[in-house]
Amino acid sequence: MNAAASPTPTACLALADGTLFFGHGFGATGQTEAELCFNTAMTGYQEIMTDPSYAGQVVTFTFPHIGNVGVNPEDDETGDPVASGMVVKWMPTDPSNWRATEHLSGWLAARGRIAIGGVDTRRLTRAIRQAGAPHVALAHNPDGIFDTDALVAAARGFAGLEGMDLAKEVTCAQSYRWDEMRWAWPEGYAPQTAAKHKVVAIDYGAKRNILRCLASAGCDVTVLPATATAEEVMAHAPDGVFLSNGPGDPAATGAYAVPTIQDILGRDVPVFGICLGHQMLALALGAKTIKMNHGHHGANHPVKDLETGKVEITSMNHGFAVDAQTLPDGVVETHTSLFDGSNCGIRVQNKPVYSVQYHPEASPGPQDSYYLFERFAAAMDARSG
Repeated sequence: MNAAASPTPTACLALADGTLFFGHGFGATGQTEAELCFNTAMTGYQEIMTDPSYAGQVVTFTFPHIGNVGVNPEDDETGDPVASGMVVKWMPTDPSNWRATEHLSGWLAARGRIAIGGVDTRRLTRAIRQAGAPHVALAHNPDGIFDTDALVAAARGFAGLEGMDLAKEVTCAQSYRWDEMRWAWPEGYAPQTAAKHKVVAIDYGAKRNILRCLASAGCDVTVLPATATAEEVMAHAPDGVFLSNGPGDPAATGAYAVPTIQDILGRDVPVFGICLGHQMLALALGAKTIKMNHGHHGANHPVKDLETGKVEITSMNHGFAVDAQTLPDGVVETHTSLFDGSNCGIRVQNKPVYSVQYHPEASPGPQDSYYLFERFAAAMDARSG
């Protein structure tokens, strides 16, 4: 199926300030309200749309060739798309990739996600950078009829992500085991059959490839819901505890997650956090988080390791950040963004406890930071030895 554009606009993106963008709809029909962000990755649109960290957001893709490789079940980061919708410059072409099993438009339609093509994404990205991530309403109507005043009102009525706990909406309903390792040619995803370490991963919206990286680092992974208590975590006698990525305001999720993490920190086990898990750890240690102007979303973000001087190109997806000025004594800032100097990593002095704001599992993105999973495994080795 080719998502060819009709002569008449069939989709409208309305910003809360009254700005309107018309284009051609694909995917599902209907209307959704969300925060609008932009992502600069040149590949991995399927992984981005299925990343639970994008709950409550419509994603503008700055790269124009979205949909050209289709979609396939192996590249999902969770069961269904979590992002509310997508905005692209050019309508998706028919897929041209041997792994493709479905067209992007049909995949979105079957999963209730709205998309708009034919939009000046450069202009839209500049608007987001200058004025901050706006609240929007995105509508797709094949008849091309839109009540633009109602759409602007709907955008203005969106509550926003500040104060919103979305981890409870995307976390697993019950615990489960994970043993699938990273994709490798030619076997694909192989199971971990010789795990050395028992790890409990607290799921605030975990991506599958993070769990695969843990398995590939020699971990037998048990995933628990975001609301798990310290007693439930420690009942599995883990060698280490992992704090996953996830969406929403970290301060809201922290209302129940912080006490659990603080209790775990007193149990003397290695702790590793990513993205929202990084923010949860920082809050548990006494720091604060802040809402960013437009956040960091992409697969080309340079991060400096302050302890080695090395620069890593990383994958990022976050609209909140740890305020480095609020880090307490005994907590060291380890990584910073070379784009804006924002905090990208911390560690606790003299303890195997650390976290990073970016995504070392990539998917999509570079793999410069995979060593962090190996560091986690080495910390568990040191404790067990």
